[in-house]
Amino acid sequence: MAEGTGAGAPGLAAVETIRAQFPALARQHNGRSVAYFDGPGGTQVPHAVTQAMTDYLLQHNANTAWAYPTSEETDAALWRARQALADFLGATPAEIAFGCNMTTLTFHLSRALGRRLNAGDEVVATELEHHANIAPWQALVRERGVRLRLARMRPETGELDWEHLERQISPRTRLLALTAASNALGTIVQVPRAAALARQVGALVFVDAVHLAAHAPLAVRELDCDFLACSAYKFYGPHVGVLYARRELLEELDLPRLEPAPDTAPERFETGTQNHEGIVGAAAAVDFLASLAPGANRRARLRATLEQLGGRGDALLRRLWDGLGEIRGVRRYGPPPGTPRTPTLAFTVDGLAAIEVVRHLAEQALFATHGDFYAATVLERLGLSAQGLVRAGCACYTTGGEVERLLQAVAELTG
Repeated sequence: MAEGTGAGAPGLAAVETIRAQFPALARQHNGRSVAYFDGPGGTQVPHAVTQAMTDYLLQHNANTAWAYPTSEETDAALWRARQALADFLGATPAEIAFGCNMTTLTFHLSRALGRRLNAGDEVVATELEHHANIAPWQALVRERGVRLRLARMRPETGELDWEHLERQISPRTRLLALTAASNALGTIVQVPRAAALARQVGALVFVDAVHLAAHAPLAVRELDCDFLACSAYKFYGPHVGVLYARRELLEELDLPRLEPAPDTAPERFETGTQNHEGIVGAAAAVDFLASLAPGANRRARLRATLEQLGGRGDALLRRLWDGLGEIRGVRRYGPPPGTPRTPTLAFTVDGLAAIEVVRHLAEQALFATHGDFYAATVLERLGLSAQGLVRAGCACYTTGGEVERLLQAVAELTG
């Protein structure tokens, strides 16, 4: 095993092989190779993704549904992309819709669901959410008289307070909207357990899987959700949003749409001309992940890849957690290693704003992120709204050596 990266994991491509596919990793800053710890805000992109997008734009670019070759080729490319994302999520192609990003898709969905809700109906979310899974439901509070209830986060561990969640769900609950993993703290939420509570009162389930999608296999049937959203730029693709919607719901929702537009699933969820090259790139990102593990079946290869990348991430996270814990004045947030979490670690350095820490790291060619990451409620509960968090995330291309560089740079701030 090379530098604690899990290079010897059976069946999975070595980290060095993976890194060779990412042109961005050749970047230098202040005379040093850049180490990208900003993956939770957007990962780097492999050659295969940009090649697929370029090939589409230069060889097949057209609008859809017309009777000439490039239009027919575009139709076929979009359908192949639905098949790829269906494999990624454990769905069917007719249940996959695309949009600008998860936020836009969720607002669109909330408007459609809002037409089914009445004053006094309730939506339940959690304090762990990215506000893209809060603001769309808050809009229904203003527009429809819906009540939004939030299940608490336990600040000491960054985990969901399950007893409080159970108390929030009532016979008036119509939708449970929750994250699969906190983009700020890395906390993984047991979605099937939460979905079971929602099903007891007949509520629908919406899952924000944006942060988890790059770190664990997703299977919408196992999660028992009606809707799930993610973003390709978090799993090595371009800036495109992806929505799974259970087909019968997708076909019956009163969606905002133009009358002449297709009224069949899944196109009826999509408004206007889509980002065809981005959708092609999203499919290429799925195929890139599948290519990292052997086998003939794409769905099985995706599961194998993400499970083994999860093991590598766990090892990197443990070293990062333990190393930061040894540095005076550093405070770590979220669940510890060994509990359900992603390889994303949030921390602060006493006496320093998060942006000051990140600027210091950038001088050492270590690119991390700072702020609230649109998870403002998490920061409020931690009492860190003013200081902010530093967030370091490990991706498929992160090495143990890069983690050691990060630890050394943080130690310099407190030495």
